[in-house]
Amino acid sequence: MTDDQAAAPKPAGDRWYDADAGPLVRPYAMTGGRTEPAVGSIRLDLIALVSMAADTPGAAEESLLGPEHRSLLALCRTETQSVAELSADADLPVGVVRVLIGDLLEAGHITVRRPVPPALLPDEKILREVIDGLRAL
Repeated sequence: MTDDQAAAPKPAGDRWYDADAGPLVRPYAMTGGRTEPAVGSIRLDLIALVSMAADTPGAAEESLLGPEHRSLLALCRTETQSVAELSADADLPVGVVRVLIGDLLEAGHITVRRPVPPALLPDEKILREVIDGLRAL
């Protein structure tokens, strides 16, 4: 073997990630090939708020869920979080998290609510008047 052959890099198709990356699971494997949530009636945008349902199904039903579903449930147990926060904390793509949230919502494990639309928020002028009134006290 010549020095040129020993220094030649391996073809890109052999390994495109290093050993420290760990096992690679494709996103479609986590969602069963689905790209949209099963629940179509609610928009799961990045700021939708996800929390545990008041009447959460039992531990037996939860044990039937996949590991990604369970990790999202664990994150929701501590506090209400947005879809974006869940995606970041679970280290999963947003598209995958939306599909998994749809599954959990359909099973009754979580509730999803939209934040208050900007059109329904109080006017800035009113808020400034309240602040000025409080400062006057």
